[in-house]
Amino acid sequence: MKQLSRQRNAVDGLAEEFGALRVGRGKWAATIDRSWWGWSGPFGGAIVALAVRVAADAVPGASVRAVDLRFVGKPAGGEILLTSSVREVGRHTRIVDVAVTQGAAEIGVASVTAGRVGEPDDGDIVDVAELVPGPEGLAQFSIPPEVVPMGRHLDLRPVDGPLPLTGADEAWMRAWIVTRTPMALDAAYLGLLADCLPPAVFPTLTAPLAIPTVAFSMHITAPLDDPEPAPVLVHTRNISTSGGWSVDDTTLRDRGGRLLASARQSRRVVGWSAR
Repeated sequence: MKQLSRQRNAVDGLAEEFGALRVGRGKWAATIDRSWWGWSGPFGGAIVALAVRVAADAVPGASVRAVDLRFVGKPAGGEILLTSSVREVGRHTRIVDVAVTQGAAEIGVASVTAGRVGEPDDGDIVDVAELVPGPEGLAQFSIPPEVVPMGRHLDLRPVDGPLPLTGADEAWMRAWIVTRTPMALDAAYLGLLADCLPPAVFPTLTAPLAIPTVAFSMHITAPLDDPEPAPVLVHTRNISTSGGWSVDDTTLRDRGGRLLASARQSRRVVGWSAR
């Protein structure tokens, strides 16, 4: 478990991984190289993570609380540009709109909510799940890089539940995940991890098919007060697949079972495969 125990300052790990650089006021450039591609193009979770990273940079001192991103075009290889604009909502809340473009084409639009987070008190409700086995004693699951290149960047260890493409009766997966490049455990990183597992309907299939994300939303549910790289328990389940659309819900928890964030994705089912 050498990878899971690596500890170093990784505040800029995500920016460094994608070559993200500020190129102007509220403007960043980044590249999702082919090693970070998913089934058919640049990994959507990387675009989510970069949008959150750029939004957080636009409102120093505020904490990201939610993100809503819509993919309005198909990303391709090459540089992407992320441009942010900030709206004030009251004294402490900010809405950061982030446009994601590639050349002359817009490929994504994100709205990130950020604001001041107060100290916890006795009235706060803390969601803590029943503890599951930690990642250290679990076997790695390798996503074939020739099929999904970004799999090589992950240390992914299933906890329980069915595996992808096994023709199972249940549509859910749960695994500990950490990136092989150490990255700070912040909202941007959670956005990346929320999209790392295959679509939750995959365990019911026996052959892969294209199910691209159209809409992604995530809500932060706990203070992210420890930036050290750490494995996160990602649990995704399919709540509906019909009429050419598929909806997944995902939770992300720390080692103590505390809920860090919840996410939902609406996906377009481009093709279908017999179970």
